[in-house]
Amino acid sequence: MAAVSGIVRVVRIAVISRIIMVAMILLWRFFLHPYDTSAYINPPCLSGVPQRSNPPMWPHVGSVIEGSIVWDSVYFVRIAECGYEYEQTYAFFPILPVLISLMSRSVFAPLIPIVGYRAVLGLSGYVLNNIAFVLAAMYFYRLSVLVLKEPAAAMRASVLFCFNPASIFYSSVYTESLYALFSFGGLYNLFTGYNTIAVVFFALSGFARSNGVLNAGYFCFQTMHIVYKSIFQMNRPIFALQEIVVAVLRSVCIFSPFIAFQTYGYYNICTQPGIATDNLSPWCKARVPLLYDYLQSHYWGVGFLRYFQLKQLPNFLLASPILSLAVCSIVQYAKVRPDLLYSLGFQGSTKEKDNASLFITSGVAQKFDDNFDVYTSVSSKVVKGNMIQRLNRKEKQPSFGYSSLPQAKNHSQGKQGYFSFSILPFIYHLTFLTFTAFFVMHVQVASRFLSASPPIYWFASYVLSFYNKRSGYMIWAYFSAYILLGSLLFSNFYPFT
Repeated sequence: MAAVSGIVRVVRIAVISRIIMVAMILLWRFFLHPYDTSAYINPPCLSGVPQRSNPPMWPHVGSVIEGSIVWDSVYFVRIAECGYEYEQTYAFFPILPVLISLMSRSVFAPLIPIVGYRAVLGLSGYVLNNIAFVLAAMYFYRLSVLVLKEPAAAMRASVLFCFNPASIFYSSVYTESLYALFSFGGLYNLFTGYNTIAVVFFALSGFARSNGVLNAGYFCFQTMHIVYKSIFQMNRPIFALQEIVVAVLRSVCIFSPFIAFQTYGYYNICTQPGIATDNLSPWCKARVPLLYDYLQSHYWGVGFLRYFQLKQLPNFLLASPILSLAVCSIVQYAKVRPDLLYSLGFQGSTKEKDNASLFITSGVAQKFDDNFDVYTSVSSKVVKGNMIQRLNRKEKQPSFGYSSLPQAKNHSQGKQGYFSFSILPFIYHLTFLTFTAFFVMHVQVASRFLSASPPIYWFASYVLSFYNKRSGYMIWAYFSAYILLGSLLFSNFYPFT
């Protein structure tokens, strides 16, 4: 019951946060004039006559919705309406436009004569992403309880996620909500032993954003440790080989959406009949024709150190808070657990590893004996049942509040909470994302690029508990300021992250 009450509380907070965001968007749109009014421009589809209705009954309402479709939202709505018309539109992955199109043709189809087709597409995107955000918050809380093993810390982290600095994108027609839902859902199922479902979630995250393929790294990390134990501690090389094959197949499944979409782009752009070879786009002639890399480099100037220009200094300043929080979370973990971080986790204690739910997900679970190491095969159902019992006992603790100082000592010893072994693969994942955001991407995008990384919120939750009040105020001030700025600038077509 305690676990259910925690989930209900997180869902309630997530819903309230979305209501606040939508209200702020409407408020700023009412009081301010958009910087760029081109959001209303919508030329006919190139492929023919699109599905359009007669003049809507409430054109003013439809105009308000269409005016809120700004920045990348324009691409997603246009793709949902007309498909992939131009080469650069292939930089936007298909799951959001597909779901928008399906929802507009089914659930919201009766609204087309009232507000117009494009307005219904935009409305479908708003509803879809806000619902996805609530589900993502629910999965994030459940994942946080599993990993941190502290419901109070998990609740604090979930509240921080509900009011994260990139909140405006989670309530707009962007892919952040869907990506967070699929990533957190995949991680939760991975940590509870449902590997097949985790693969499906991770594959769907690859249909939402290109960095979804990086989620295969969690399986690789898991397999690396299972293989090591199978060979050197259990003397079972056949089982190790089996785990390697399974990990490769899972990784292929996670990569397949990205590969399939690149293949789809190649077929539509490079193999059309009547196109001369000289007129083909340069990437079509490459030995490995990778569309996504070409689009990012050619149209958006993305590349290693290409954004390091003096004129981009304001953007670096805009991204500095989230980058600082990410770096601090990584550095603090490295200071407390250098034995784990620099050894890829192989120097951690056996008992600590066995308590990490990440390693329960193999077909063989390791059972630790205090007198000597004994590894026995047990069914995954028994393991999951024991884990659920342990979590239920943990959930009897208060669901929200500040921990006492003695608990902070356990954190510093690395036995639980933010400095436990279970956090390690997340730290590696966050390190790669932070490096990419700072050195390769348009750095201002870091605020939303890193917003679906769990260690950001777990570390912030740790800071709120064990550091001075000033640090906690700084975190909340940063989150609140970017929510305010985001709703003000982004919704009125002003530059933001």
